[in-house]
Amino acid sequence: MAKGDDALARKRGKVRRKRMRSSENAVSTRVAAIIASKRRRKTGKRRGCEGMCFSLPCPEDPYNDRHGKKRRTDDDAAADADGDHKKKCKDSKKQPPKRAMSGSNAIPVRKTKTEEDRVEYDRPSKFLVVCLNAIRDAAGPAEDDSGSIHDTSSWGMELWKSCAASPPLDVLDTSYAYASREQTSWLVSTVCDIVAKKEKLGVVVACPFLLYLVPSQEKAVQVRSICKPLKSLGIHSVSLHPGASIEHQISGLRSCEPEFLISTPERLLELVSLKAIDISNVSMLVIDGLRDFEGLNLCPAINSIRRTISSDAQVTIFGGQCDQNSATVARNLLRGRITKLTTNDSVTSRSEFIAQHVHCCTPEEKTSKVKEILEQVLVKHSSKTAKVLLVAANDDEAKKLSSSLKLEICTVPGDSHGSTFTICSSMGLIDVLVKDWKSLATSGVEEFEIVLVASLPPSFEDYVEILTRTARHAVAGEVHVIFSNTDAALAKPLSDVLASCGQKVPELLTKLTRITPDSDVRFQLYG
Repeated sequence: MAKGDDALARKRGKVRRKRMRSSENAVSTRVAAIIASKRRRKTGKRRGCEGMCFSLPCPEDPYNDRHGKKRRTDDDAAADADGDHKKKCKDSKKQPPKRAMSGSNAIPVRKTKTEEDRVEYDRPSKFLVVCLNAIRDAAGPAEDDSGSIHDTSSWGMELWKSCAASPPLDVLDTSYAYASREQTSWLVSTVCDIVAKKEKLGVVVACPFLLYLVPSQEKAVQVRSICKPLKSLGIHSVSLHPGASIEHQISGLRSCEPEFLISTPERLLELVSLKAIDISNVSMLVIDGLRDFEGLNLCPAINSIRRTISSDAQVTIFGGQCDQNSATVARNLLRGRITKLTTNDSVTSRSEFIAQHVHCCTPEEKTSKVKEILEQVLVKHSSKTAKVLLVAANDDEAKKLSSSLKLEICTVPGDSHGSTFTICSSMGLIDVLVKDWKSLATSGVEEFEIVLVASLPPSFEDYVEILTRTARHAVAGEVHVIFSNTDAALAKPLSDVLASCGQKVPELLTKLTRITPDSDVRFQLYG
């Protein structure tokens, strides 16, 4: 019995696929899927999902029979004929080569982006929202706060700005010990948006693009479940952990080219040593749970992985509340300019890695105490020029401190003007900016790693504001506070902030918190 055309076509397709798999020019599964999709588009046999959301009905085509295509008119035909004539004239002339040849490989010449393209990529694309919605919808009704992904949009936009900057900024998040589901969703969706934009510009994206390090198998499975809905959008993720055999994972890595790699440090180093995967071209590195990595003594493994990856890779760390050892580890991993982010509104989270030092003295000794602190800063930061923000009570005190310091400490001649001056000594340089509390809002506190508060403000909320804004683009910072008897009313809130942030509370502050209103404050402080 004769076979039909469909059966013959299926047989020819089967033979062709078998020949491609067995030939030396066989391609990966991902590339084969792209080729098959392109062939279906050319033959007009799209899948159901491939024909959606590309066009809408209009008055000229109410049933969308033309799928968004305009009706061909006589003017269009004339324009096409004119264009064909011009094309033939141009083809007769010698054209410069459009490809730069290197051996047998042709490298396409990159096109210069127009002004319109630059404006388009100044903001996230709609693809980012599509990724967020795919993750949210995959969670299903089991997640009570299914809309919370979009509730963290302010944090997510700051993350996107850091990752999409040129060059990218490293990120240090101090919200919690681990990244929340919403934060991970925004992170992977941001990476998807960046990958899609690079591919649209014709940039070859190396795989894996994202390396997500986790301390345990349970965390790897959790992150993999968040990334799994992105597979239908063309983003493939693989999790590597000790829970599966290494032979199985090697076989899986050979059969696919994942954009996202979620792994524990030990298993990743083991696979790298066996040359099962190459991570040297990873573009983004995420370290989720810095404190747990320290507790499991995995920091040497993380440092080894960081050295394997190219130096210009963007790094994101989720650490939560950490100690000084964690700050040292983070400083070794974050090599460039950083941005601190948090979704936790507590003062402890917003002031993480900021060391607070309280210096008690009388109002008459304030100038000498400021000089002493600046000398300590010179010694501690002798290898680089330190930037110090000096905050005074009002404009008169700011001018007094500025003039007194210029007289008592050697300054660079001709470089001092207004409230900004440079202190020079054999140990190093300090750039000092003197401001009062009223003009502090325009001083850019985020850029300073060292802030010296010569006089506490009447409202303690102003001190909390400067504490949480200090050193937002550096791993660690310092806030020095000069406390005198005129600040006795702020002793208790200052002690509470120091205690909640894990800082040392001076004994004098502890005594002042127990003083009654009728007590002699000066006697308690200095008597």
